[in-house]
Amino acid sequence: MPFLPDTDRRALLALARRAITQSVLLQRPLEDLPETGVFAEKRGAFVTLHARGRLRGCIGIVEAYGPLGMIIAHCAASAALHDPRFPPVRADEMDQLQIEISLLSPLEPILAEQIEIGRHGLLVSQSGRRGLLLPQVATEHKLTREQFLDETCRKAGLPPKAWQDPATEIHAFTCEIFSEGAPAGPGLLP
Repeated sequence: MPFLPDTDRRALLALARRAITQSVLLQRPLEDLPETGVFAEKRGAFVTLHARGRLRGCIGIVEAYGPLGMIIAHCAASAALHDPRFPPVRADEMDQLQIEISLLSPLEPILAEQIEIGRHGLLVSQSGRRGLLLPQVATEHKLTREQFLDETCRKAGLPPKAWQDPATEIHAFTCEIFSEGAPAGPGLLP
């Protein structure tokens, strides 16, 4: 998965900001989305919002069902208004928001012992339940491999040790992560 040029990163962040502004201030989705270049790529993505250094919303799409421009706009607006863990973002909070985008690689099956903290994000599934944690969650919370697996199972609504059950599927992915105000550079958790 090649790194995006800084111009593409800035364009995706600007699109996310416009989608949030339109959704919060005008209560309608962003229209006339760009459809060429990076915006036309098919990739999963998450948009994470922080306000004053704290999580304020995070919504993502694991498997791309449409072009990246549409996915980023949808996830940005949804993170601002529809993350069930938080009340909707208010107009007076807009200037406090910092936007982070995580672009996902394709999912690949992985064995528990192959998981690398700081490199892999996880998707755990069993009996129709799915839980996903981005790679930065493990590093931010200083989780061990086993704790990361346990927390991903909890996110799926499964018992913490469900990852040890042969019926549980474990998939990994990597992310290219970038945010507003972050210094230029790869920003990748490979």
